[in-house]
Amino acid sequence: MNRELLTYLSGAIRPAIEQEWQRLETEKERAEAVQRRLEMELKLVKEELRLARIAKYGPKSEQLSDEQLQLLELEPGVVTAEIETEVQRPDRKITVRNHPGRAELPAHLPRREVVFTCTPEQRTCTQCGGQKVSIGYDCCEELDVEPAKYFVNVIKREKCACKRCEETGVSTAVVPGHKIIEKSKASNAVIIDTIIAKYCNHQPLYRQQETLWREAGIEITAMTRCGWVMQSGAWLEAVSRAMREDLLAGSYIQADETTVGVRSERTRGRNHQGYIWEYSRPKGPVVFDFQMGRGREAPRKFLANFNGALQSDGYSAYAQIGGANLTHAGCFSHARRGFVDALKLSPGEPLAQEIIRKIAQLYAVEKRAREAGLSSEERRCLRQLRSVSVLAELKEKIIATRQQALPQSALGKACDYALSQWSRLIVFASNGEVEIDNNWCENAIRPVALGRKNWLHIGSEGAGPRIAAIMSVIETCRRLEINVRDYLTDVLPRIPTWPVKRIAELTPMAWKKENFPG
Repeated sequence: MNRELLTYLSGAIRPAIEQEWQRLETEKERAEAVQRRLEMELKLVKEELRLARIAKYGPKSEQLSDEQLQLLELEPGVVTAEIETEVQRPDRKITVRNHPGRAELPAHLPRREVVFTCTPEQRTCTQCGGQKVSIGYDCCEELDVEPAKYFVNVIKREKCACKRCEETGVSTAVVPGHKIIEKSKASNAVIIDTIIAKYCNHQPLYRQQETLWREAGIEITAMTRCGWVMQSGAWLEAVSRAMREDLLAGSYIQADETTVGVRSERTRGRNHQGYIWEYSRPKGPVVFDFQMGRGREAPRKFLANFNGALQSDGYSAYAQIGGANLTHAGCFSHARRGFVDALKLSPGEPLAQEIIRKIAQLYAVEKRAREAGLSSEERRCLRQLRSVSVLAELKEKIIATRQQALPQSALGKACDYALSQWSRLIVFASNGEVEIDNNWCENAIRPVALGRKNWLHIGSEGAGPRIAAIMSVIETCRRLEINVRDYLTDVLPRIPTWPVKRIAELTPMAWKKENFPG
């Protein structure tokens, strides 16, 4: 074949070869892109699956690998003991904790001595036949209980009249105190016990009815008890309003919300999803606000003229509310939670671990301030000295991590949330009154979440504000370390005849100041 022909063939075939090569290169790039996308999707699915299994098997399962969790899925039934056994397998690192020892029984409980004496045979010496003498006692303590005793008060009011002067009429003895519900056959103690059983111990009214019938043979219907609760809630609404005024008069509020089922005409055949909004101040009042929805109108109305610091999570309903000078503060507990979830999915992930360690340094400063009993201004100064530099380093690490993490991964989402909230997260560093997180608020709303699992729903829209008032008073008492029963026994009967202008004197804060001035 001559040179001219070879040159011709080369020139004719080369474009086709180059075109085919480019096509193959393009197909390869597409295949690699599809592979990367599938790998990313697979990783996200695995993360979601691991989180779902951890939620299913409980906190201890966080220490298990994906393979161990998969084995649990194959079991027909799994109990807590099995999970603990799997966690403590020899090939896993086991941390040995010292047992705290047997706790002493509370000193404030009354002591009743129960003495057991020796029998005549034990008092006789088996060797010489003489009488033994007492040399003391072998003592121990045990906690005991007497079941609740129900009884009927036969109230007899003495009547006096003058036999000589009938026109003066009859004098009748006055019963001291007031009843929570006039003409009710239940005493104040029984009504208060019903309230505490439902909203402190989370016992539905029907379950209280069954328990009373089973243990004492007394039948009081759930409907009757519901009437007691609703009337008590109506009285406590006034106290809740006074607590709200106290809260709004301050300069710092924490806020959160949770769902609650409501029987309503709006959704026949099923519960309407209502909301309980909580507003509170650490070591101060806790106010629950019942609403039928989760819209912005609820916090906007509650916080209409508030110009202090409002601390909440990243929910958008808290934006653009309150007065012109309101400051939004973020929650480091929420920010940290995302990195903890990422670490659950990928144990040993160095980027998440480093960020969590930095956040731990911030909490160490808070612990130091708390143990030293620092004032708000002293705490602000300590934060400026210790926390500001840590915050700067933390932000740099989050930005660097975000650049390495997949956008839709748990770690990427945690970084996005933290950075979007950063201007709010750092507010605590310059305001000594603001907490580093919203945990006070979340702890106060947790009993609502526990309660709704038992009593399932609120019976009507009208009942919502009354129940919110009861929970406000109970949770405030809990926060102030006040005995709820003592407070309600003293205050609740007085509300019906108490002057409206002086209702602030009956709030838990005022009651504690009056009864425990120290």
